[in-house]
Amino acid sequence: MALTEQLKEELDALIKNHDVVLFMKGTPQRPQCGFSATVVEVLDEHLDTYRAVNVLERADLREGIKEYANWPTIPQLFVRGEFVGGADIVRSLVQKGELAAVLGVTPKEVAQPSITVTPAARAQLEAALEGEGGTTLRFSIDKRFQYGLEVDGPQPGDFSYPLGKVTLLLDRGSARRAEGVVIDFLERGHSSGFKIDNPSAPPTVKPLSPRELKAKLDASEKLELFDVRTVEERQLAAITGARLLDANLDGHIRTLPKDATLVFHCHHGGRSAAAAQRYVELGYKNVYNLEGGIAAWSRDVDPSVPQY
Repeated sequence: MALTEQLKEELDALIKNHDVVLFMKGTPQRPQCGFSATVVEVLDEHLDTYRAVNVLERADLREGIKEYANWPTIPQLFVRGEFVGGADIVRSLVQKGELAAVLGVTPKEVAQPSITVTPAARAQLEAALEGEGGTTLRFSIDKRFQYGLEVDGPQPGDFSYPLGKVTLLLDRGSARRAEGVVIDFLERGHSSGFKIDNPSAPPTVKPLSPRELKAKLDASEKLELFDVRTVEERQLAAITGARLLDANLDGHIRTLPKDATLVFHCHHGGRSAAAAQRYVELGYKNVYNLEGGIAAWSRDVDPSVPQY
């Protein structure tokens, strides 16, 4: 698709009227490709605001910007009217310590955060590196507080955490979200894995196993248990004490304090996860989803509850 004169004028105005413009796939809140996510992560470390343009919303814009910049890929970064480049060039500028100057900003000071790695987690990290031919692992935390752990070499600006045979690396963007993080490893049979506690992370839906729910109920912990299935499903099988979520109960939940413990379940856990997420977005901090739903409850806790 050719770059029309009208589109060129639109791009000229857009790039002229904003100091920093990023043409990307998706939005800064929800990037739709890894390269766009990388540049967003870098820009967020340096800038409080910038103009982001989602090229996926318009085919003419997606193709036209490539011709406009004479650059074949997305994302594309413009600073004060000048084309800077794509993800690889932005990464290179970061590694050289030159991006702040290009953006015209003073680099933000980042203190090395305190991170705790338990002995169990350290043993697993050492085991993960056996046979890999390296001694460094990169721990990352993106802006949505999703965690990554991969074999990688050190980069300029990294914070390092020597852990005996292993050194954990943390980039400066992740460091802003890592103060007080505790990395643990839980042995739970087939579901063993790393557990990360991060006091900086916003509330999320927390998984709750059937046995953990039973323990809470047996201990008479104060919680609200909701069933998000249909009336017909509830007639087939039910967990004692669970209430079918409807408009009236939704209104009840909205009167509860934001630290109330809310537990949701469905048949296998999918619908209840979505319901639980809605209440997290409303500001509730202790929201749980029953893993595996009532089917897992029947299998692991109460076989008298029918399977269907």
